[in-house]
Order: sequence, then C-alpha cells, then structure tokens
Amino acid sequence: MTTVEERTITLESARAGTGPATWGQRAIWGVVTRLGDDAPRYNLRLDLPLNPPRPAARVLADLTELLRMHDSLHTRLLSDGADGLEQVVDGAGELPVAVRTCQVEQAPAVGAALMEELAGRSFDHAREWPFRVGLVECENQVHRLVLAASHTAMDLWGEGRMLRDLELISAGETAEALLKARPALQPLEAAAHQTSALGRRKDAGARRYWCERLAAGPRRIFRNPAAPELAETEPGRLFPNALLRSPALAVAAERVATELGVSDAAVLLGAASHQLARMSGSSDVLFQVVVSNRFQPAAAESVSTMAQEAVFLLTDADKDFEEAVRRTRSVSFSAFRHAGYDKWALDREVARLVERGEAADHSCWWNDTRDPSDGPFDTVERPSAPPRELLDQTELTWPTEFLPRANVSIAVDALTAPGALELAMTADPAVISREGMERFLRGVEELVVAEATARGEG
Repeated sequence: MTTVEERTITLESARAGTGPATWGQRAIWGVVTRLGDDAPRYNLRLDLPLNPPRPAARVLADLTELLRMHDSLHTRLLSDGADGLEQVVDGAGELPVAVRTCQVEQAPAVGAALMEELAGRSFDHAREWPFRVGLVECENQVHRLVLAASHTAMDLWGEGRMLRDLELISAGETAEALLKARPALQPLEAAAHQTSALGRRKDAGARRYWCERLAAGPRRIFRNPAAPELAETEPGRLFPNALLRSPALAVAAERVATELGVSDAAVLLGAASHQLARMSGSSDVLFQVVVSNRFQPAAAESVSTMAQEAVFLLTDADKDFEEAVRRTRSVSFSAFRHAGYDKWALDREVARLVERGEAADHSCWWNDTRDPSDGPFDTVERPSAPPRELLDQTELTWPTEFLPRANVSIAVDALTAPGALELAMTADPAVISREGMERFLRGVEELVVAEATARGEG
C-alpha cells in the first residue's frame, strides 16, 4: 500500500532580483510555450536511489541549500509584450514536496510513477518555480529522490552540475563554500552581460554568421527523400528512434582523436558529416549543433540553461574522411564562437531568408551530450581487444517513436554509456527510412573503426 502526503521546502533570504531573460531562457521558453500538451517531453528527469537511505528532514535541508546555490531553480519567467521576457528570481517562497510512503521493495516502481506525475505535466513559468521534488519513504527513511525540472531552468550540462553539487551538499558542503571555491554564473549576471554593449555586439555578430552560413549552404541535403509523399498524406507520422550502443566506437573514437590531434567530439561529428554526405547526395552538409556555451569557468559551473545551437557547415564533406575530421575541428571552433545570440531575433532573420528561398536546409541536428569528465571506461574495464574485434558487441535497438518535430529531418545525440558510446537517432520517415537510419549509424561506427584499424590500432 502506498500513502500520499505533501511537505514543503521553505526558502528564505536567498538572492533575489528581476531583469531581462537570458538568451538561453528566451530560446527554451519560446519552444516549450508553443508545444502545448507536448511541452513535458522537454522536462528534465532524475529518479535517484539514495544509498544509504536518509531522513526526510536531511534530504529537504540539502535541497534547500541547493536552491540557495543556484538561482535558476527559483526563477519565474514573465512575458513582457511581443518580444519581451522578464526573469524574476524569488528570494523567498515555498516549494511543495510530494511524498509517497511504501514498502522497500515497492520503492522503484513508486519512484517511477512519481517521476511521471511530476515531469509529465507542463510548468506554469509565470507562477511556479521550474523545479519539482518528490520523496519515496520506506520505514521513515527516504529511499528515492525524484526531481523534475523545466528546461528553462537548466540544460543537460546544467543538470550534471546540479547533481554534482547536490552530492557535495549531501556530503556536508554548503552553498556559500561551494560558490566561493567555484563561482557559478547566475542567470541575472548572464543577462546583464548579454544586454551590455559587448553582449549586443556578440549577438549581432552571431546572427550575421548564422545568416551567412545559411545563405552559403545546400538548399537540400537529402536529394532523394525516402518517402516524400508521407509529408503530405501523413502529417502526424511518428518519427522512429534508433539507438546504437557500441564498445568498438568508444575505443576507436578515442584512438583516432589521439592520432589526428583532435577531440573525440570532432571525430564523431566529422564521421557523421562524412556519412551524411555520402548517403544524402549532398557534398556539403549543414548541422545545427547544440553547444553548451560553457567556455569560461563561471559559466562551466552554471546550472542555468545556456546551451544553444551553432550552425556547422562542412563543404566537400564526402571527399576524404581524415580531412573531414580535421576540418571539422576548425569549422567547429568558428561555429561555437557564434553559438550565443538572441534566438527570437535570429528566427525572424532566418524566416526572411526562407521566404526568399535563400536559406540552406537546416533540418539536421547534432547534440553531443557527453560530459568530458564522465568517460565510458570510468566504472568498467577498458577492453584489451582492438576495435574491429569489438564490433560483434554492437547493439542496435528501436526504443520508441516521437511525434513530428518542426524542421527536423534527422537528429542525432551522442551519449556516454558504461563501456560504450551510444548514438541515438530520430528521423522523419518521409526523409529517411529505418534501413537508412541503420545504414547511417553503422556507417559512422565503421568509418571510425576503419580509421583506427588503418592506423595500426587494431
């Protein structure tokens, strides 16, 4: 039997203030407020087993300290006219906590259900904080901590920082001590920079860079779509999602990166670009690449949502794999420098290019979600076999399907898994078939493994 109750986290005397929303807040708020009932799929979810279990009072005290540390967790967003968005950081308030009490053996299932309850509904960004908390108690101890957050409060990189800071607080650290040791950029501070003269110049330069690349890029990447009639006859078609889990790719990407003197992120993006060019019929490829925008130390410690898209245009991507990877490194540097901007203003400029027929196909997306501090072999033994011999351990699954996504033909995420690297791909079946998706994913894997092998690494 499960019992239901509610408790409260009370925040007092925390940092407070109002100001314009940051570029990241504006970008995500603009997306989730347009999605309506589909907005919850952008919510971030953490269902954490606590080992050892802890008293509820201690868990709530730790969460209160976490709120004091990161302003984005107690920030509301208020619409201000057609083009305005204001952030309000509340210095005091109460956060409801959903509590479920059950038997120990029921805790995982009860936690999963509570996760759906908290994360499965939209946030009212004007009235509530973008953070929800749930506890699963067994025998007067919290066995699971369930957290749901709006994407306006944090991105995936920020989620990792939040989890790390919560672990440090649980180990006895305070928000004051942690911020003194590693200052974290708060949203109001970020907004002050972005609205300064320097920030406005950066915004204008980034939008100019975007428009120049869109004007120069290919008007169509997939020259022969798989089933273009589906776009007209089945507007509600579901987008398949494929997941490639590859120990071979994890080993090979590291080795190729070392050999070529680039990051493994450049290896993967270069391989994806090369494979896309070979399959699509377009020698030039363009990806919208999600960038964390955490290049400075204070930004790297921030929980607030800062990630935005860079426009990555690689010409002659099909010519030579090694060259594609090397050029990916230099093109990425330039693209990433221009990944911070006012997205609402950029969207208006891009819309004008599209209307005039002057915009490249920008429906391909790349998101390397991996944390450089969290490697695939941190918790498991690195295989001694060469990458080629690890290919038989590759797994390809089809976990789910998604509703149509605006301006998406393919979207690929790179993820870290214990002992492996994962590529998750979602694609429009009007553009690329399931067979094509598998050919793309396995092609990326084969390119990197073949390069490692050719260099005497297996």
